[in-house]
Amino acid sequence: MSLHELGFCDWFKDKVDPTKITDYKIARVIAVNKDNYAVKSEVKEVLAELTGKLMYGAQSTLDYPAVGDWVYAQYLDEDTFAVINEVLPRKSLLYRKASGKKIDFQLIAANIDAAFIIQSLDVNYNLRRLERYLVMVSEAHIHPVVLLSKSDLASADELEQKTTQIHKFMPDVEIATFSNISGSGLDGVKALLKPKQTYCLLGSSGVGKTTLLNRKMEKEVFEIQDVREKDSKGRHTTTRRQLISLENGAMIIDTPGMRELGNIAVEFGLNDTFGEIAELATECRYSDCTHTLEKGCAVLAAVKNKTLVQERYENYMKMNKESEFNEMSYLEKRQKDKDFGKMIKTAKKQLKLRKKQ
Repeated sequence: MSLHELGFCDWFKDKVDPTKITDYKIARVIAVNKDNYAVKSEVKEVLAELTGKLMYGAQSTLDYPAVGDWVYAQYLDEDTFAVINEVLPRKSLLYRKASGKKIDFQLIAANIDAAFIIQSLDVNYNLRRLERYLVMVSEAHIHPVVLLSKSDLASADELEQKTTQIHKFMPDVEIATFSNISGSGLDGVKALLKPKQTYCLLGSSGVGKTTLLNRKMEKEVFEIQDVREKDSKGRHTTTRRQLISLENGAMIIDTPGMRELGNIAVEFGLNDTFGEIAELATECRYSDCTHTLEKGCAVLAAVKNKTLVQERYENYMKMNKESEFNEMSYLEKRQKDKDFGKMIKTAKKQLKLRKKQ
């Protein structure tokens, strides 16, 4: 398979350092494992590890390779193993706040052309969660497509109602419905997949991501499990992020279901997803309006006269505060790490001076 077929377009070619390709091969990260990576180039697909320089020189999680990244790799042992030396500039990067109390970034995927956000038409359907996914995708400047799965569980009127509900707040977002059981809408989803383009599947466990992939591969390649009847939640069939090549030349990155969707520094994503709130904010009396208590707040006025849905406003405010808090905490953490690093360097210098004396 050529690099072009793997998605290596002119944008990436312009970012290549010609002095490095004499010693390294261009490869794409197709899987992120616990202790290593899988990379694919024109040569072959092999397991790879990071150089010590890349591993210990990384200033944050964002400096490590993500599935979908293009890297400079050195192939060793008759091209049976590789070492990743450096990550090429990214066209896009999808990330979220690490789950739990840890304030750090968690990489999801890189160099995505379009993200399929899947919600199933059972108890999983949640407009507020969909907004969170759209904020994350928009922040990465990735084209979003909403896929409503399990359409066999809804009537034609219910499908139209859900689609209208989403378009009311996000009129430009592309929506497609499908059923893995009946096969309805699968041809429409397949038509969205273009050769040499990279797509990402996002959604909670149990929405049908893995089953959809098996449908696209036209064989049972990935293990699937039934969802729990009491709450329709899945059981995390997908345990790692990996890039899969389809027969038509398109590539899909499957990701484990995400129960937490914390955000860090997503101002653009918020303004893009909540466009009407961003527009209302320009009409507030004060330029630094917090949209909470101020007189002359156009956003609060819209909530009061019900031209802005209360739940949508609350979700926007919640994500905005969460993002600001996480960003501030992350910057404080980075500063502490830098200060600690400086202290260690100073201590080492003093130790060397003492030994010389």
